[in-house]
Amino acid sequence: MPDAVKPIGCTNLKLRQLSRRVARVFEADVRELGLKNTQYSLLSHVVKLGPIQPSVLAAEMRLDPSTLTRNLQPLLAQGWVEVQPGPDARSHRVAATESGRALRAEAQRAWKRSQLRVNELLGVQRVAALHALIDECLERLDAADAPDGAGAADE
Repeated sequence: MPDAVKPIGCTNLKLRQLSRRVARVFEADVRELGLKNTQYSLLSHVVKLGPIQPSVLAAEMRLDPSTLTRNLQPLLAQGWVEVQPGPDARSHRVAATESGRALRAEAQRAWKRSQLRVNELLGVQRVAALHALIDECLERLDAADAPDGAGAADE
């Protein structure tokens, strides 16, 4: 690989710096509603996908099940989500409560303001290109994690 196209610096550090900076924009809007970014994201997924088994929700969100359980606790304590019986005696599902759905609707408006602000700051084309690059990178990393590792090292 020619030197002109070699990455300089730590990819993990650069991604974390960008993530933290973008998160501050979003956090400012949802904080007014008593939510953290992670809580909004989780509540939003539960509203969209629920009632849902925790293991399926964790997979959808690309979270470790123990992280999901820990992140659900504040939402349960506030009464924004509830645990319901599952299809059999050993399973359960997570569902948004009425107050959780109402909060999510309000938070969605705040989230939209944040997204428009990021689009304005970075440029819509740059944000769209970033989304496409992130999606492609996630696909490649997922392929590398697949049992056969197919496609991970192409190019």
